[in-house]
Parts: sequence; structure tokens; C-alpha cells
Amino acid sequence: MHAAGFIQDLAIVMLIAAVMTLLFHRFKQPVVLGYILAGVIIGPHTPPFQLINDEHTINILADLGIIFLLFTLGLEFSLKKLMNVGPTALLGAIAEIAVMMWAGYQIGMYFEWGTMNAIFLGAMLSVSSTTIIIKVLDDLGMKREHFAELIFGILIIEDILAIGMIALLSAISITGEVHTKAIFSTLGKLSLFMLVALIIGILVVPRLLAFVARYKSNEMLLITVLGLCFGFCLLVIKLDYSMALGAFVIGAIIAESRQINIIERIIEPIRDMFSAVFFVAIGLLFDPKILLEYTGPIVLITVVVVVGKLFACGTATFIAGHGTRTSMRVGMGLSQIGEFSFIIAALGQTLKVTSDFLYPIAVAVAAVTSLLTPYLIQWAGPLTRKLGHIMPTQMVYIGQLYTMWLQNIQPQGDNALRARIIRRIVIQVFINLALVTAIFLIGNVFLSNFVDKLEDWGIARRWGGMLAWFIAMMFSLPCLIAAYGKLKALSMILAESSVSPMFAGRYTETVRKLMSELIPLITIVAFLLLVIGLSSTLLPTIEQLLLMLASVAFFGWLLRDRFLKLHANVQAALIDTMKDKADP
Repeated sequence: MHAAGFIQDLAIVMLIAAVMTLLFHRFKQPVVLGYILAGVIIGPHTPPFQLINDEHTINILADLGIIFLLFTLGLEFSLKKLMNVGPTALLGAIAEIAVMMWAGYQIGMYFEWGTMNAIFLGAMLSVSSTTIIIKVLDDLGMKREHFAELIFGILIIEDILAIGMIALLSAISITGEVHTKAIFSTLGKLSLFMLVALIIGILVVPRLLAFVARYKSNEMLLITVLGLCFGFCLLVIKLDYSMALGAFVIGAIIAESRQINIIERIIEPIRDMFSAVFFVAIGLLFDPKILLEYTGPIVLITVVVVVGKLFACGTATFIAGHGTRTSMRVGMGLSQIGEFSFIIAALGQTLKVTSDFLYPIAVAVAAVTSLLTPYLIQWAGPLTRKLGHIMPTQMVYIGQLYTMWLQNIQPQGDNALRARIIRRIVIQVFINLALVTAIFLIGNVFLSNFVDKLEDWGIARRWGGMLAWFIAMMFSLPCLIAAYGKLKALSMILAESSVSPMFAGRYTETVRKLMSELIPLITIVAFLLLVIGLSSTLLPTIEQLLLMLASVAFFGWLLRDRFLKLHANVQAALIDTMKDKADP
């Protein structure tokens, strides 16, 4: 009987969703809104009676929708594209989140909704809708334009920060307090986890998918991809992170495989089905009575979303060195809220820390701003020209001077080449040191989880800690040796460019040599002190620490060439994977 009820509920959901899809496609409106409207029609708040018998089962399917939405978002992720628009994307995402968090919090406090409602409202307004923007730009044929690349970069950074925001909101909801230390700790651990997962995943997963693809079976490839998706989500949940994070990260890893075009094609129908159920489930929670009761706040919030995001994202894009027309199109393209806002609103309801009216308000604002999105993008060009005529000539002239100044201060010739080399070296050093940090954090987790087992085997905790630290250090040695070599190359470049014979005279070579030796040494020592701090639970005494360091130094000197060769092979494999992909 339960199976029959489930089939009945699923049939109703899909049939009503299909009708809404046809209607919204016919009138050229975002299909996502049609799914939400379908949920409203069949939901418990719409008379004369409720058409869904088991909302719990539908919500489970909706969770699958979240996984597939974030997974396909990860498939759209490109490290190379993100590097190209990185500074603009980072500045735009931070500006948008900061401005809208503040604006949402102020609105919540103005209407006296309480601190927790205000915090969640700010979080809901701070994230734009990736699904709706991608769909609208695709429909308008603008997906490959420069401003669209900037928008996608901002969305990627924004979604990563939103995943961290979900973790922080969960902690705030439990403790009822906002701790700055906890915020930076959570974001640091989250960033480190994503970096390590991406590096290791990019080394392993594309090769696994290439092996499966040899059999020329889409079925095998699909099952392998789904296994990786759900398996990684389970791992992330075990580590107390959101399944949304797991879905996004594994999608980003799979995006670096050469089979990405095939994977996107075979996963698309599954994504469409479960994402439809997700948006229908959102509509089930929508109460039209609350919509009528809160018409004033909805109108105000909608205006704040459009104006606030236009100001924040447009200004940040202009400051990053892009023209007024591009900046306006970026700001107007991001002036809406969407799926992450629903996830955050649902989190508040699940944790029972927000009021019932907040969710319908979020849905209503998302609906209105989503309807406006295609028109805002199309109006960006004419509006920019009109503002150019209205604005004072001096202001327009100052803006043009600023853009020209940014272009002129860009490094040229040898300086540009040196800047690229320095940036590449800094990134490589950062990745190596981040991997070392992750290795020692994993060692701490391993020891804390298996300390009882070690004692059962007759191994005291302190000896187990020493063994764990030694193993972690041996795994870290290739990264540390490579980082030292990169730092030495970086210090030589910096010494060559910063120490001029005009000032140092006959001591020029001595000063340069001193800099090239001291910079990497000081950096590595400082980092080792950080490592010792991270692994303090593993090392009981100073004497044992010195003994371990001496042992590690000996093995590092003895196996230095092998470690460098191993690291070079891993780096070459990573670079090879990151090259342009093409269907086999």
C-alpha cells in the first residue's frame, strides 16, 4: 500500500510539473518558477484539499534534487576559467555577500522579526541563483560573452562561500552565538578540505573515468559517476560537512575529466527529474495567506535585492577594471535569489530557529526577481547608455581615467613575465604547504579516532602519537622539499628585482645571496612551527620532537632525489589532467 501511495504522489508531482513546464515554456518564463507553482497547487495550503499523502518521501527525493543540482553546478566549474576571472569574481562575491547580509539583517531588525530571522534573511538575500542565471543566459544566447564569464566566476565563489555559510548558520543556530574565531576556523578547515579533495580527486578520478570509458558503455560510465557522487557525499557527511558541499566538490573533480561532455549529457535527464521534485517540494511549503499578509516586506525586499546587488556587484566589477557596460550587465544579471536561498530557508525551518513566514517570503522574492532577470540583463545596455548621457561629464571622465589607469599599471614585457612566474610559484608553494597541513590534521583525526584501538594492541598513546607524527612527516617530505625549492627560486627572483647595484653597490651579490637563502629557510621554519602546533596532541615531549626531527632530516637528506622525482611525477600528472579536455 505504501508503494502505491508513493507512486500516486510521484505521478501527481510529475504530471502537474509537466503542465506547468509547458505553460511557462510557452510564455518564455523560467521553468523553475513553474515547478514552484506546481508545488503550491498540490500543497497543503491550497484549497480545496491536499493532493500529496506522504510529504516525507517527496522531501527525500528533494534532497536528491539538491545533490544533483550542486553536482551539475560542480560539472560547470572550471579551474582555468576561474583563474582567468579570479580577482573580479572574488571581489564581486565578497562585496555582494557583505552588502546583502547587512541589508537583509537591517530589514529583519526594522520589521522586528528577531535576530535569528534577520541573520537568516541576510544569508538568503546574499546568494544569487546559479540555476536561473545559467538558464536565462542560455535562452538569450549570451552564455559565452565576457560579462557572462564574470557572472559565472562570481557565482562559483559565491556558491563556495554559501556552502560555508550553511555550516556557520548551523553552528549559530545550535549555540545561539556568533564567534569570530569559530567563523574563521570553519572557513579555514572548509577551504583546506576543498583544496586537498580537489588535488587528490583530480589525480585519481579522471584516470578512473578514463579507464571506465574504454568500454564504450554509457551505462557503466553513468553508474560509476553516480557511485562517486553518492560515495563522496557520504564521506563529507561523515566529516560533519554538508552533502551540498560533497556534491559540488565531486562535480568539480569530475569536470576535469576528458569525458565531461559525455557525463553532462547522460546525467542531465536524472538532474532534471530530481531538481523538478526539489522545486516542487519548495512550493509545497508555500502559504499564500502569508504572502498576502507580508506584501509590504516582500516588495521592499525585492527592491533591495535588485538595487543592492546591482550596486554591490556592478561597483566591484568596475573597481576590478571592467567597463561601465560590462559592470552594469554583471550587476543586473546577479539581481535575484534562488536555490541556495531556499536551502538556507529550509535549514532555518528544520532547525526550528526561524519563523514560518520567512520561507514563503523567500519564495515570493525569488519568484519576482527571477521573472525580472531576463529583462534586467536585456536592459543593461540601454540603461548604461542612458546613464552615460545623464551623468555629469566630469564623473564619466573620471571613470574612464580610472579604467585607463588600471590598464596602464598592468605589468608589461619582462615585468609581466616575472609577475606570472611569481604568481605560479606562490600558488605551487601554497598548494604544497596546504597539503602538509592537511596530512597533519588527518593524523590528528586518525589518532583521536583510533587511540582506544592502539591501547588494545598494547601501544601507549604517546608512542602511537610519535608513530603517527613520523608517518605524517614522511608523507609530507616530498611537499616540503618541493616547497623549499620553489621558495628558493622565488627568493632569487625577488632578490634580483629588488636589490639594485645602485643602492647596494659592491655588496649587491652578497645581499642577493643572503636573501635567496634566508627567505625560504625562514618560511619553512615558520611553517614547521605551525605544523608542530597542529600536531601538538601527537608529540608528548621536546626530546622526542627533536629525535623525530633529526630522523626526518636524515631520511629527507638520504631520499631527497627520490622525493623530488615523486613530487615531479605527481605535479606532471596534475598538470596533464588540467589541460584542455576533449571527448575521446
